[in-house]
Amino acid sequence: MLALSACTPDNAAPATAVADASTGSPSPTVPAPSASPDVTPADVAATPAPSAPPSSAAATRLSLTDPTSPWVVVNKHRPLNPQDFVPADLVQPNIRLAVSGEAALVNSTTATAAEKMFAAAAAEGVIMTLASGYRSYSTQVATYNGYVASTGQAAADRASARPGHSEHQTGWSFDIGDGGGACSFQPCFADQPAAVWAKANASRFGFVVRYPWMFHDTTGYFYESWHLRYIGVEAATDMAARGIATLEEYFGLEAAPDYL
Repeated sequence: MLALSACTPDNAAPATAVADASTGSPSPTVPAPSASPDVTPADVAATPAPSAPPSSAAATRLSLTDPTSPWVVVNKHRPLNPQDFVPADLVQPNIRLAVSGEAALVNSTTATAAEKMFAAAAAEGVIMTLASGYRSYSTQVATYNGYVASTGQAAADRASARPGHSEHQTGWSFDIGDGGGACSFQPCFADQPAAVWAKANASRFGFVVRYPWMFHDTTGYFYESWHLRYIGVEAATDMAARGIATLEEYFGLEAAPDYL
């Protein structure tokens, strides 16, 4: 079965193998996402509207549509606005890199959090690398069109995000590797130490596994143990504590299994 994927790496050629599912930054006008908001998702969720999901009220705290917001939700129903958005503060984090060029960049807030997380993993003997970071709109156009030309649009939509629908373009997400390239962007990566550690610990640094196991009918993509998304420590730890797996559920948004 061809796995749904949004993280297809920049240099990946169209193929029937599992691609990277997060295919795919903040602007200076938004408060730094690393700063604790006055009201956290947990605070808001303490008194939810009776008819609403427990965490849906949290969506009123930070924007879910502004690409400079750490809570922006990008999926097959929710393209970036503008679709050719470019983060204003892209930087190369001081972590182990497996890529270069734009793919080695993330926004400054994500970079700071990633540096702390990678250092914590290393202190526990776990090697983690940045395998794919920022991906520009033009890069995604080329990547996606390559899949369409090779396999047709239906297959392309299962292997690569359409331009303007990729989390990688926001600067808030990146893919990890294990330092040796084992199982990169493949289902078996879930069993590698880097993925196991990230699944258990990433929330402490503000990250979630954006495309979790068995939630493809919600997120639109099959499990990607390598794709991490920054949403802030408060929100990430709240999701983990309450067992909420997807941003769609956490923010009370509709499932987005396919493009509209």
